[in-house]
Amino acid sequence: QVQLVESGGGLVQAGESLRLSCGTSGGPLNSYAMAWFRQAPGKEREFLATITASGKATTYGSSVTGRFTISRDNPKNTVYLQIHSLKPDDTAVYYCAAGHRALTTPEYPYWGQGTQVTVSS
Repeated sequence: QVQLVESGGGLVQAGESLRLSCGTSGGPLNSYAMAWFRQAPGKEREFLATITASGKATTYGSSVTGRFTISRDNPKNTVYLQIHSLKPDDTAVYYCAAGHRALTTPEYPYWGQGTQVTVSS
């Protein structure tokens, strides 16, 4: 059973950067494709980025304008989402997900509890 734990969220000012982390308290993540999604109040869960198990390929959502970078450190069992130039519209709960395929839709079998990111103007 893969149990994912996100961290790194918080209250930040517009224009700042943030790095979110996703680790596991279960088995290793190096055999899983990983992804980041976010969900703002009253909105559907939005795909942000995915990375293959090897880390060699990444895919970003159409709403991601180059401010987001997904990466992973398999020896550390951690996946990251770096966000630059944060905007108030980035305010949401950010989730990481794991699965056997790098999907752009939320059909991942494993999810974390989410970490809140709040951007003040």
